[in-house]
Amino acid sequence: MVAYDFSGRSAIITGGARGIGLGIAQRIAASGGSVSLWDADGAKLDESKAALGLPDERIHTAVVDVTDDKAVDRAAAEVEREFGRIDILVASAGITGPNTTTWEYPVDAWRRVIDIDLTGVFLCCRAVVPYMRARNYGRIVNIASIAGKEGNPKAPAYSAAKAGVIGLTKSLGKELADTPITVNCVTPAAVKTDIFDQMTPEFTQFMLSKIPMGRFGLVEEIAALVTWLASEEASFSTGAVFDCSGGRGTY
Repeated sequence: MVAYDFSGRSAIITGGARGIGLGIAQRIAASGGSVSLWDADGAKLDESKAALGLPDERIHTAVVDVTDDKAVDRAAAEVEREFGRIDILVASAGITGPNTTTWEYPVDAWRRVIDIDLTGVFLCCRAVVPYMRARNYGRIVNIASIAGKEGNPKAPAYSAAKAGVIGLTKSLGKELADTPITVNCVTPAAVKTDIFDQMTPEFTQFMLSKIPMGRFGLVEEIAALVTWLASEEASFSTGAVFDCSGGRGTY
């Protein structure tokens, strides 16, 4: 495992109690960083905090609804007080929504997916950028999806939200390009996490069939890419989209 030096750095990871978010937190913490895990599931946050086994001064958790701008702002201010800085944001919180055609898609489900997967990313970026600008340093890594580039059938809200994350990343990256703050996104293909519990078996098999390598991605593989993007070494990439997709959608 490549080790980066995150000593003295602090990272916010949304959706940090499980899956890709937790995997990223483990990598950053193992390299000396302090981590703040944000998640809607308080019980799972407690489990993950215990599993990381970090000293109190290097771990912070917050039950956060990323669709609530005031809650996001409060949590960001709390991290700044606790750690004295916000160096890294990894926006990983997300849901898939139901698997059905666009014309049959429930309107309330559409709004919920867009709110969490796109508006939530916007609100988190909006909250942390002023802190990063004040210190003239930052790394933002948004977790999008290959679905945002290709558009998965029977996943219109998820595909649209992740396409929006790609566009937001490019826009914010250009806005901050004259600063040492970089903004990038990662577009994984399907990664076997408990988000699969939200999908039908048929849709899961469809996603597998689209991956030329013939397997699902691993949390560790996504975390490795994100950790590099969150490091000081990734200093000349911004507004960029990085595939981690087993050969799917590489364009």
